[in-house]
Amino acid sequence: MQVMNNEISKESVIDDFDYSTQGASYNKKFISWRKRSVNPFSFRFEKIRNESVYIDGRGFVVDSADSAEHDALIRIFYVLGIACLMWVVIDTIFSKILVFGLEKIGFDIHSAFMSSTLYGGGVEIVSVLAASAFLKVFVPFFYLRKRFKLPKQVELMSSANRAAGIVGAIAMVLIISTVTSLPSAYSSETKEIYEYFASLNTDVSVWGQREYLFYTIFDIVIMSALSEMFFRGAMFAVLRQFGDPFAIIVTSLTAGLLTQNFQEMLTVILISIVASWGMLRSGTIFTAIASSIIYKMYRLAITILEANRSDTFIPIKNFFMIVVFIVGAVVLLIVWLLGKQDDEHYIAEFHSKMTMRQRIIHSAKVFPYSVVMAICAVYAVIRLVT
Repeated sequence: MQVMNNEISKESVIDDFDYSTQGASYNKKFISWRKRSVNPFSFRFEKIRNESVYIDGRGFVVDSADSAEHDALIRIFYVLGIACLMWVVIDTIFSKILVFGLEKIGFDIHSAFMSSTLYGGGVEIVSVLAASAFLKVFVPFFYLRKRFKLPKQVELMSSANRAAGIVGAIAMVLIISTVTSLPSAYSSETKEIYEYFASLNTDVSVWGQREYLFYTIFDIVIMSALSEMFFRGAMFAVLRQFGDPFAIIVTSLTAGLLTQNFQEMLTVILISIVASWGMLRSGTIFTAIASSIIYKMYRLAITILEANRSDTFIPIKNFFMIVVFIVGAVVLLIVWLLGKQDDEHYIAEFHSKMTMRQRIIHSAKVFPYSVVMAICAVYAVIRLVT
């Protein structure tokens, strides 16, 4: 083997990355994780520029960052695919197994084999729904933590350093929530308080006030936090090696497809984009969690207003939606005006020979990520036409 050097110029994708968006402590831990000697999920490449290596039978071979990027993406998206598969399996199969087991030992809960609808007592239904919802996110999140082994400070950003990021994200969520709710808010379909729980595929008419209160708090607070820890935490942290724009697009599209519902997909994608932007600008994942909570609280408020069928129903709903939109727009305008002179950089970019489009297509083809996302899309189509 023979090495030929034409120029002493070092190329390192880790050193070339833009680390100016976060604090010194975060950057130190992120770089340390990427430079670990045994880390298959780090996009790591370092060589002397224009260096070629002679290998018998192959001639002079020039290693490149492109091949390292391809390989890193394959390893990462294989793991992400397994995590998403866990999400889908627990969401669609685990609840049936749990219902079957509880029914056998005498609990008042039932489900037909070919149907996802739950029947039985309110407490039993809510318990199964909460357990299934929690596990479908927690298990994949725990799996990603164990596989990627990211430092906690990198995995879950926690240094709030820009208040404008938090306020701006919440303002955008208010605007998006209002705009995306217009088609359903003014459709001719009959609306009830149960609409908020319609996607649960369960007989919510047997629920008591306590069950509604528990599930609402659980869904709005606990599930918002856990979901953001999965998408904006473990998943986002490992993907930002390839630039924040790439991480924002992938996590948002994945979140949207995992809803398996075209009626919710666009809104979830938009909220996810805002949550990612807010987290990066503010420096803390709590901004993303707050964005998700605000969105779900808006949905609940609209549902409660829909339950009021008095003569004042439409004016009150219109007034509420207008106020929410105006507040969001005014606050966002103020944040933008105050930040016009802010030269602080908060989006980390990475440029390589692989374009953004090529990187996304290459990643989307990785098995089993590609198969799981295709299944989610097909199921969303089935739900739309049935």
